[in-house]
Amino acid sequence: MQPTRLTRMHLNPAHPGVRRDLHDYVGLHKTLMRLAGMPATCPHPRREAGLLFRLETDHPTPVLYVQTTHPPLLDALPAGYGQARTLHLTPHLQTLTAGTRVHYRITASPSARIGHNPPPRHPAPGHPRATPLHRGQLTGLYGPDALAWWQRRALQAGLHLDDVSMQPQPFRCRRDTPTNRHHTLTRFEGTATITDAPALTDAVTAGIGRGQAYGAGLLSVAPATP
Repeated sequence: MQPTRLTRMHLNPAHPGVRRDLHDYVGLHKTLMRLAGMPATCPHPRREAGLLFRLETDHPTPVLYVQTTHPPLLDALPAGYGQARTLHLTPHLQTLTAGTRVHYRITASPSARIGHNPPPRHPAPGHPRATPLHRGQLTGLYGPDALAWWQRRALQAGLHLDDVSMQPQPFRCRRDTPTNRHHTLTRFEGTATITDAPALTDAVTAGIGRGQAYGAGLLSVAPATP
C-alpha cells in the first residue's frame, strides 16, 4: 500500500492569499502544489504527488483537507496561510474490512459523456438546457442524475450505501473557461457498509471522478458508531 497522509488545515481568512484562493480553485490548486515539491520536469505532478483536496466552508473558519502520498512541505505555503496538522492515513486504511459500517463524505464532480453513459435528464437548477447535447460531449450531472452517478461510483469503490444526503457546492473559479463549465461539485455524505476493502482503499488513495485539480474526488471514511 502506498503511504498516504492527510493534512487538516484551518485557513486564516484574514490572509490575502487565502481570500484569493477561496474564490478560485485554480489558484488554490497552484498554492497546494507547493506542498508536493515535485520537479518542474514532472509530466503529471498532481498525480505523482497523490494530491487531493476538499474545501469545507461550513465551519467557523474554512477547513481544507489535503491528501498526499508523501510528507507535505508545509513550510512552502505562504507564512500565516493557516494552521495545519498532518496524520498518517495508511494505518487507518488498514483497519477497513468488509462488513464494517462507515461514515463517508466526498465532494465530487459528477459528469458523463453523452453516448457512453445513461443520458442526463436533469439540467442545472435555474438553467434549462438551451441546446441539445452531442455524442461525446462531457456534461455535468445534477439532481437524480448526480445521485445515480454517486451510487454507481460508490459501488465500484467497495461501498454499499445505507443512506446518502447530497448538497450542491459552488464551483469557485475567477475565469470562465470551457473546461471549467464541465465541472459541477456536489457533496455526498452518509453511512455505508464496506463490501470490498481493497477497492475502497484504492478509491481513497486515488480519488473518485473528474475535477481532482478543482477540489473534487477526496473520499473520507470513518467507522460509524453503533
